[in-house]
Amino acid sequence: MTGPRVEVAATSADLAGRAAEIVITAAQEAAAAQGRFAIALSGGRTPRMLYRRLAHAGPSALPYDRTHIFWSDERAVPPGDEYSNFRLAHAVWLAQVSIPAGQVHRIRGEDDPDVAAGRYEDLIRNVLGDPPRFDLILLGVGRDGHTASLFPGAPPPPAGRLVVRATAPAHPRRRITFTPELIALADRVLVLVSGAEKARAVRRALQGPPSAVPAGRLRGPRVHWLLDADAAALLEDPPVQPCNATAPAAT
Repeated sequence: MTGPRVEVAATSADLAGRAAEIVITAAQEAAAAQGRFAIALSGGRTPRMLYRRLAHAGPSALPYDRTHIFWSDERAVPPGDEYSNFRLAHAVWLAQVSIPAGQVHRIRGEDDPDVAAGRYEDLIRNVLGDPPRFDLILLGVGRDGHTASLFPGAPPPPAGRLVVRATAPAHPRRRITFTPELIALADRVLVLVSGAEKARAVRRALQGPPSAVPAGRLRGPRVHWLLDADAAALLEDPPVQPCNATAPAAT
């Protein structure tokens, strides 16, 4: 079985530019092939840089009229809360472009997490079919090796579930997250990691036992790891290639 693609950018800014290029290309290809592009977003500092790039790429860079936006995880907070993943993407990117409101599918973090998870799973199946297959899922990796809201030591989600309640070790503890089962269905998974503080987690995820950390499961042939040089610093003989970003820079 072929492993993931691992690509290293010199800086976090280069990483954001390359990630924007990947998202734009994936969106254009999916819309041309099937009339729709479905992407799941993540939260965190690294995606913020990507979202800023996409906002400045221009109104025609993505086929927004045929794009459906989801989130791979969310904190159990209202959409305007400072911890909300929706709030981050909306403020930095989505509010700056013309996308139909009915195609922005946020997780209702203000609801009971079990209820919100079940309803979001139903929504995903209704929009994408069954089994649901995203064109692209964006993920990050935490210092502890978590991805989405799949944390080390957490029990595995029930078989067949695509979105579940999760508990984080830090505030806000209550979360809603995609399961590994849903992530594995995606046509492509893009894992974005920047910063020296993530280097140990990256090494464990890519070069330790797959079960060492949740992100260690992101090793399939449809997974693309995009790292900056600091995040890749501890990889031993990394099977990587340098990247050259061509996407428009944020202004």
